[in-house]
Amino acid sequence: VILAALDVLGLPVTSLLAVVGAAGLAVGLALKDSLGNFAAGVMLVLFRPFQNGDFVEVAGVSGTVTEVRIFSTILTTPDNKEIVIPNGQVNADTITNYSANDHVRVDLVFGVGYDVELKVARGVLEMMCADHPKILDDPACKIMVLNMGESSVDFAVRPWVMSEDYWTVYTDLLEPGKNELDAAGCNLPYPQTDVHLHHANPISDLLKG
Repeated sequence: VILAALDVLGLPVTSLLAVVGAAGLAVGLALKDSLGNFAAGVMLVLFRPFQNGDFVEVAGVSGTVTEVRIFSTILTTPDNKEIVIPNGQVNADTITNYSANDHVRVDLVFGVGYDVELKVARGVLEMMCADHPKILDDPACKIMVLNMGESSVDFAVRPWVMSEDYWTVYTDLLEPGKNELDAAGCNLPYPQTDVHLHHANPISDLLKG
């Protein structure tokens, strides 16, 4: 309306329109990322892939969701660092929510040497899981041979726990697992390479020839 009124008054508005258009383009480019983060924040609020207090992994960062703001999401890492992630990155990346379900599975791998009796190793791992108070009885814990490696037989140990106990059980099983296997004589293997040397006598080979 202002530009139309100025045109009626006989003032040149063409150059003014060019300036306004250039300024609008510059402002739009400057606010592109901010507007993208704002739109992503609206999507996060509407669809709620996580909420405050959830432990998530997003944009390469793992932590507890502290706050979802208009332009960014705040995570607190296990070592109590505050991470601010633009909502555009959160919405564009894969989101892993460890707190979405009541219970989750812990995946661990224990390797034993080829000279170890597998029945003994399996029994040690089963007893270790059965004795842990935070491991659920239902679903049942699964222990199976996962892989026949170059220097070890690898067991997959997969107990189910409540979501809030995931990291507690994960760390609790590692050290006792090694100690219990050592106590039962189930050695944990080191990578090794067998080298076979063949001694040849070139002189005798020539005489035979």
